[in-house]
Amino acid sequence: MDDAHSVSRKLLECARVLASLSGIRTMKIWDISRTLSHDLAEWPGDEPFRFRATNEIAKGASVNLGAITMSVHNGTHADARFHFDPKGDSIEKAPLDIYVGRATVVDLTQSFARSKQKHLITAEDLKPHAEDIAATSRLLVKTGRWSDSTVFPDQIPVIAADVPAWLQKNGVKLLGLDLPSMDEIDSKSLQNHHALAGAGIAIVESLDLTDVAAGIYSFAALPLKIAGGDGAPARAILWRE
Repeated sequence: MDDAHSVSRKLLECARVLASLSGIRTMKIWDISRTLSHDLAEWPGDEPFRFRATNEIAKGASVNLGAITMSVHNGTHADARFHFDPKGDSIEKAPLDIYVGRATVVDLTQSFARSKQKHLITAEDLKPHAEDIAATSRLLVKTGRWSDSTVFPDQIPVIAADVPAWLQKNGVKLLGLDLPSMDEIDSKSLQNHHALAGAGIAIVESLDLTDVAAGIYSFAALPLKIAGGDGAPARAILWRE
């Protein structure tokens, strides 16, 4: 009987391993990061992204080796509070658990496509998804208003003034947009950045949600660990098993 129980346990363990491996094979991953390249449009006046080869096998080197120069706000990135608050924490101090976990994607592209005059992401836009947003505590908003990463937009939609408080009420701890900023391009006060920070909400900007439908996903967008950084690039992904 003991041998039979031992065999049964081993078979059950094997079944669990196979089920786990099957889940890995069927997991769907969406890369929601903008590609860092020479063609990527930087914030006006900011440091552009540049990559150059410093060693090349084709020229006799033992390895290919490259170097980059860039702003930490090129492409998909996380803002540190220090970016807009001199007393705020820099990016290496950001708690990583905020940037990993379940997230709700809300798709507002049709709403923004119907009206070129629409320039606010409002609480009314988000309320139909309140249950999912509260359940996941991370919100990614798809506007479709920055479809070409090589051209920096002249104007972008931003969150309405009451949105940070509404998000806080619903337990949100991270907000991500497919736009280069939470505030208008010409904003000097960065009131939305400050309001989100006051509500305890982390910021991820310049996502690429083009191929992502609305719904709940697993999410990761870990910022690079840059000492004293006002922000950091992130490789942002969504996945479902």
